[in-house]
Amino acid sequence: MSRPRAALAMATDAAAAVLDKSALDALRRECDVADGVLDDFTTAHARETLRDAELLITGWGCPPLDVTVLADAPRLRAVVHTAGSVRAHITEACWERGIEVSSAAVANSVPVAEYTVAMILLSGKRVLERAREYRANRVRDGWLAVPRHVGNFHRTVGILSASMIGRQVIELLQPYDLRVLVHDPYVSATEMARLGAEKVSLADLFSFSDVVSIHTPLLPETRGLVGRELIGLMRSDAVLMNTARGAVLDQDALADATSSGRIRAILDVTDPEVLPPDHPLWDDDNVMITPHLAGSQGNEWGRLAELAVAEVARWVSGDGFAHPVHRERLDLIA
Repeated sequence: MSRPRAALAMATDAAAAVLDKSALDALRRECDVADGVLDDFTTAHARETLRDAELLITGWGCPPLDVTVLADAPRLRAVVHTAGSVRAHITEACWERGIEVSSAAVANSVPVAEYTVAMILLSGKRVLERAREYRANRVRDGWLAVPRHVGNFHRTVGILSASMIGRQVIELLQPYDLRVLVHDPYVSATEMARLGAEKVSLADLFSFSDVVSIHTPLLPETRGLVGRELIGLMRSDAVLMNTARGAVLDQDALADATSSGRIRAILDVTDPEVLPPDHPLWDDDNVMITPHLAGSQGNEWGRLAELAVAEVARWVSGDGFAHPVHRERLDLIA
């Protein structure tokens, strides 16, 4: 029985980062992997490789698999994506062809959820601000005069969207003495209760939470969702966190609220990415901006590779993907 033919399709630096020698060896034990990495489907080498490919192992930087590309890949039956969202490269033509698609989104969501929980706890203790003050003053005093609102005991955390990441955050928060609120129009109150959270309206989420963490995908209806009105509902000294997509949040409205000292913010994503050098959020002491580092990086790429290898093995054996992407769910996922 012949082994399936596979090819790598992503940016070359993405392939080097995610698929180390052990991952490539594991893939080659399951199928025949063509030499090289396809980051441009228009070259003669790419067309020749696509002609025999039954499986594409994709990653960040994979060009769109449109009608023209699929015409050069008549045997292609499946795509295993080594990252999260497939929106950039899986086109309508793929679904019309009946190509099976798998994504490592569940693996990529783990470090995002971990980052979120860490920042929730750090912001509750005002760790970053107090460390900055300690460095500046070199004096430890007044600790018994710390205001009663500082700390994480019985703090209220609001989760905007019970997405894959949002649900992992809820789960990771369970051991702590926190109240968790969630707004998601697609999830029932009963299901939220099973997850250990309370379903509330969008306005109540922002009104009653000490920290609001955004986990909604960027869709036409969520662009600019968190605007001036919702930000205006937030409690004094509340924290707004965004690890989803920058365009979900009105950054001008946020800058007005943080510059006045009314609320604080932790942003791992912005719109655009990177913000212009003169944007007021850069110099705002009430805002911490990290360089889109919550997702998989460093040794965390190994988790993506392991999942991709496992999905390839399942597909080769005929068991089907454990983490399929379904066409009908695309409107609700990142």
